[in-house]
Amino acid sequence: MIEKVTVFGAGTMGRGIAQVAALAGLAVTMQDLSEGILHPAVQAIRANMAKGVAKGKLEACSAEAAIGRLSVATDPLQAAEGAGFIIEAIVENLETKKDLFRLLDRSCPAEVIIASNTSALSLTELASATRRPDRVVGMHFFNPVPLIHFVEIVRGLETSAETIETTASLMKRMKKETVVISDSPGFITSRVNVLIGNEAFNMLQEGVASAQDIDKALKLGLNHPMGPFELVDLVGLDIRLSVLRDLHARLGEKFRPSPLLVKYVNAGRLGKKVRRGVYVYDEEGKRLPG
Repeated sequence: MIEKVTVFGAGTMGRGIAQVAALAGLAVTMQDLSEGILHPAVQAIRANMAKGVAKGKLEACSAEAAIGRLSVATDPLQAAEGAGFIIEAIVENLETKKDLFRLLDRSCPAEVIIASNTSALSLTELASATRRPDRVVGMHFFNPVPLIHFVEIVRGLETSAETIETTASLMKRMKKETVVISDSPGFITSRVNVLIGNEAFNMLQEGVASAQDIDKALKLGLNHPMGPFELVDLVGLDIRLSVLRDLHARLGEKFRPSPLLVKYVNAGRLGKKVRRGVYVYDEEGKRLPG
């Protein structure tokens, strides 16, 4: 039974994964490049759980116990020590991820499972950087991780049935519903979702409607919980563009990024993380009028 998990990456996804793992009773080490990244990430986890306590969705003692199970490290080997399961949530770049997988493969015991939170990259190619492709798996979490109770488990070409079973069991412990899919560009959700978001940018560029009205139409007309522009601001326009470019290269013209999305990214309008994307946000992340 898995008792310790290491999460590589303390960004939005990494800290969300670390939070739900700690709340599930697991010992968690969160790794990133510097204390300057890790300290704010822990503070964000504390603040997020405090909101849950204030809303009556989380017991104060459970939140404190979860924080007690969370540690941080900047050294990758120190972070991975003793972990039975590793979840990578670093930058969405294939070569950077493969470098980390090579390092972990050399330093971790053979039975350790190495998972990636990639939303579009090939698990089979990531696994090829290791000598344990049977113990490499995809775990596509969704943002915000603590609130969306769903994960895509992605089977690479050589991922074993045992690895899938262990991963599904771990996700059940974290209170996540799952589907198991074969390694395919964009998996299920990213492949469909980026098309919707990309077409929304094309419509905005063509002057079909305002961003607010496009968001409103999809929320009320199609029952989407968030509009495409609200969602891309949360995910990050740069991340969305990276996924589209990868899918465009592998699946063809229908995934060509909207010129307006490219223009926004080039202008530094990356979403809520920089307080300016399709919409503009205040320091607390609240959307400003206009």
